[in-house]
Amino acid sequence: MVSRPGMEKLLHGLNAAQCEAVRAIEGPVLVLAGAGSGKTRVITVRTGWLLAHKVAPENVLAMTFTRKAAGEMRERISKLVGEERAEKLTIGTFHAFCAKYLRAKARAAGLAPNFTICDASDQLAAARAALRELRVGNTVMQPGTLQARISLAKNRLETPESLLAKPGDEKDELVARGWQKYEEQLARSRMLDFDDLLLVTCRVLKQNAELRTELEQRFRYVMVDEYQDTNGPQYEIVHAIAGRHQNLCVVGDDDQSIYGWRGADVSKILSFEKHFPKAKVVRLETNYRSTQPILEAANRLITNNPKRHGKTLVSALGRGDPIRYLRGEDETGEADWIALDIQEGVRARHFNHNDCAVLFRSNTQPRVFEQQFRARGLPYVLVGGMSFFDRKEVRDVLAYLRLAANAHDEPSFLRVVNCPPRGVGKGTLEKALEFATAQGISIVQAFERASEVEGLNQAAVESVHLLREKLARFGAKDPGRTLVHWMRELLEAIDYKSEVERAYPDAKMREDRWNAVTQVLDMAENHVRRNGKAGLASFLESLTLSAEDERDEGDTQKKDAVVLMTVHAAKGLEFPRVYIAGVEEGILPHLRSVNEDTVEEERRLMYVAITRAQRLLTVTWTKSRSKYGTRVESMVSRFVFEMRGEKPPKGWRASGAAKEEPSKAEAEARPRKARGKASKSTSPSTSSAAPGSPPARPRNAARPRRKGPAASS
Repeated sequence: MVSRPGMEKLLHGLNAAQCEAVRAIEGPVLVLAGAGSGKTRVITVRTGWLLAHKVAPENVLAMTFTRKAAGEMRERISKLVGEERAEKLTIGTFHAFCAKYLRAKARAAGLAPNFTICDASDQLAAARAALRELRVGNTVMQPGTLQARISLAKNRLETPESLLAKPGDEKDELVARGWQKYEEQLARSRMLDFDDLLLVTCRVLKQNAELRTELEQRFRYVMVDEYQDTNGPQYEIVHAIAGRHQNLCVVGDDDQSIYGWRGADVSKILSFEKHFPKAKVVRLETNYRSTQPILEAANRLITNNPKRHGKTLVSALGRGDPIRYLRGEDETGEADWIALDIQEGVRARHFNHNDCAVLFRSNTQPRVFEQQFRARGLPYVLVGGMSFFDRKEVRDVLAYLRLAANAHDEPSFLRVVNCPPRGVGKGTLEKALEFATAQGISIVQAFERASEVEGLNQAAVESVHLLREKLARFGAKDPGRTLVHWMRELLEAIDYKSEVERAYPDAKMREDRWNAVTQVLDMAENHVRRNGKAGLASFLESLTLSAEDERDEGDTQKKDAVVLMTVHAAKGLEFPRVYIAGVEEGILPHLRSVNEDTVEEERRLMYVAITRAQRLLTVTWTKSRSKYGTRVESMVSRFVFEMRGEKPPKGWRASGAAKEEPSKAEAEARPRKARGKASKSTSPSTSSAAPGSPPARPRNAARPRRKGPAASS
């Protein structure tokens, strides 16, 4: 055990509330960690504190939501307790924890030992196949819509049967029927999707008392980060492991729960004290990220949500520049003003490009910003572009690896059966698929019964058999630590380089595409080097989970460029200068949220956007905006008034409200122009400016000279 002076040293630099959270190691603990309040440090030090109190590292489980967060946590803990002890801790995402657990308990879970995890593209393929079986065209329901609805239902612990039993419309019934076919598709391919990793683990722990007790006794101390983002299955898993001994510490912020659309249930953190009546609640309210004006606006905004844990953020940095509020004539003027503001500030050496982030509510907004940034030669990176894992060559190689590991993987088979070309045409595949659907088997099994399929091209059948025999030889035994050599031999055996040469006649493009293939080999080498029990199965699992994480995390720091990203993608990040664009009724809050009565989550989204800013925050909207090819007048968002502690003026109209007296209402709804020729002003107004007064200039603000957004009150 660490000496008393040694233990106290762990607490060095923590504030009183952080120390309280670290020391509370017995019983349930709810740490309400406001934005920028140092929650990662608290979790890290708390783990060290546990180990200092003779808790074995094998008895500690820490759950996170991204691999990046898990890696950062382990690295920090290593510096506190040493790498050897840190390696014995179980730290990881819910999905990674469940994947590893199900791999070890496959028989008890009723799974094939070689089950594979399908990624987002495979899920879409399965949804497309399900709709095809139901003879439902894309005009009735898109595969992506079906897959999203299935995922949301799974995260709410629903089943196809419970969905069918609920009162609903024809679309709900179609989702339920499609879900049943989707499950059949995955079962035939011996695959689980990401949601199944949670659901099957949940089912195993619920139905098997022996396995549940085994986890309870092993993990005597459980911590969950970002608890506000937990969904139904994740809550059930945590409760199954920690419900009896109750040594559970959850860290989160209900004010930052913004993933309800994909199953996150904010009620779990709001009702923690109800589920664990003896819970200790610790509030972390000192913010080390943002200046006081930014936090005051965030505090004023979020108090408009009635269902929340009370907390008020206070800045450790003190006062700073007031918030700037700007209205552009249109979306082009809004984008160009921001571009010019950044450009002139960088020229004046007040900040760098990568100190700036422009945040949006939706993926459709960045287009005009890209145009204006390019026109001004302003470097930028759009987070959420094509992932490395979405490149054709990468997907092809991974499909071959998956087929070697699981010969029944139908999506992978369909992807590469004729890549490179093997004479297996569309007609052949359609006949085989039709037979497979009628027989309730996979297309791979249909080719095994080729003699029963009428009109099947025999040369194509022979090509499929040869390919399967080749892959079966490679998949006969997991290559273990010889994985890289094994992969090189596989790529050579299937002659994948000829596919790259065929698809890309241009030498430079061909080299670039082949480099993507070699990067997969590099990843395999890294995997083997860092994992003692590495092999094909563990590598595929790691890549699939990495690909899912990459969709949620953007690399924002690789080069000196302005970051363009959605607010959802920005969660967990911070920037010295933040611009929140398009803060208008119908955009933020989104019209759909108004219609579905989920404005509270939209307000939390705005709160997250505000609290990404460290030094300077700029909020913009437009006088009018093009929607579906028609120019329409814009209405400033209710959130702007809430940030400023003001009531909307007479004539302001909420999104979805009926429009009355158009000309007068629109005129009154717009913030009043500054005196004189304020409509042509290009200077931002500030939160301290009185309505109608000339705008004040924050210190070190850039001075855009061209006509841009009008100053607002």
